[in-house]
Amino acid sequence: MSDDVKLLMLAGDYVEDYEIMVPYQALLMLGYAVDVVCPGKKAGDKVLTAIHDFEGAQTYSEKPGHAFVLNADFDSVDTDSYLGLIVPGGRAPEYLRLNERVLEIVRAFSDRPTAAICHGAQLLAAAGTIKGRRVSAYPACKPEVELAGGVYADIALTDAVTDGELVTAPAWPAHPAWLAQFIKVLGASVSI
Repeated sequence: MSDDVKLLMLAGDYVEDYEIMVPYQALLMLGYAVDVVCPGKKAGDKVLTAIHDFEGAQTYSEKPGHAFVLNADFDSVDTDSYLGLIVPGGRAPEYLRLNERVLEIVRAFSDRPTAAICHGAQLLAAAGTIKGRRVSAYPACKPEVELAGGVYADIALTDAVTDGELVTAPAWPAHPAWLAQFIKVLGASVSI
C-alpha cells in the first residue's frame, strides 16, 4: 500500500478498547493501512485494553478489555511515511506522555491530519500542539487542555470537533462523528 494512505496509531497498555479497536477496523475497511505501535514493544507484541463505560457514576467505570496485537515496531517509526495520526484514549496517554519520543511523534503531526479521542488529549497537551486550538476530550482532561493553551470544546459525548487538521472527541460514543470528520480531513469521503 502506498504511503499516502498509511496512518499511525499510538497505543499503550490499558488503551481504551473501543477507541483502539473501532477506528483501527473502520480505517482498514476504508482502505487505509494503520500501523499500531507502542513504546518498548514490537510487531506481534500485545497491549492490554480497558473498557470504559458510562453507568451513572461520577466518572466512567473500567473493566478488562481485549489484548490488541501490535502490527509495527515503535523504534522503526518514520513519521514522514504517514499521512496522519490516531491517538486513542484510556489510561495509556497518562504515561505515554512521559516518553519524549512519543511527544516528538505527536509534534511531527501538528500540521497533518490527527484524530485524538478521550484522554488522547493528554498527549496533545504534553506535546504542546494545541495552543489556541479548539479541542474536545474526556471532561476530566479539560484542565490539561486549557493549561496547554487549548480552548476546551464542551460538547456532547456523541459529538466531535474539527479545528484545521485536528479532530477530537470526548469519548467512544462519538465514533460516528469523530471518524466521519477525520476521514474528511484525510481527504476521503464515504457515500452509500
